Amino acid sequence: MSDDDRHREKMAKRKAVQDAEVAQKTIEKGLLIVHTGPGKGKSTAAWGLMLRALGRGWRVGVVQFIKGAWDTGEKHALKAFGDRIDWHTLGEGFTWETQDKARDIAAARQAWAEAERLLADERIRLVILDELNIALRYDYLDVDAVVAALKSRRPDLHVVVTGRNAKPALIEAADLVTEMGNVKHHFSAGVKAQEGIEF
Repeated sequence: MSDDDRHREKMAKRKAVQDAEVAQKTIEKGLLIVHTGPGKGKSTAAWGLMLRALGRGWRVGVVQFIKGAWDTGEKHALKAFGDRIDWHTLGEGFTWETQDKARDIAAARQAWAEAERLLADERIRLVILDELNIALRYDYLDVDAVVAALKSRRPDLHVVVTGRNAKPALIEAADLVTEMGNVKHHFSAGVKAQEGIEF
């Protein structure tokens, strides 16, 4: 038997296994997705999902917790989608910038109120709660109340939560959790955050 024949036979067997596994998956539902971990790319992965959803004609809601009103490339690019994106940046910056816990808590509560409005909007198919994990980590919001709200969302609504140090209760409630690892980061070598890459 030639190498090509062996490869073809191996791939035919693999395809049969894959097809059988895919055929067993019959549930369709809104997913709770968590992007966490110390590595770069948690929000970036969420923007990729947003682009995919927009490509399917969906309306998307975004609430940015913690992050201040940075002038980001994604906001510029997404203007082309008009009112199909309901975007709210409601943080005042990272906690080491504000140095005011009461202000941080107030900003997180305002952001969560906006998130609840988006979760209830039946026109929206995907909600991204960027850096919500940070607000939960510092106890700016009650994790049990947030998790309960996410679990009780309508069945077809997809939600992505980003940020380091996801709380165990959120991980338990999630359908998909991806932990971004930090293998190597250019920042450690003295390279600053750059337009078009970090923002």
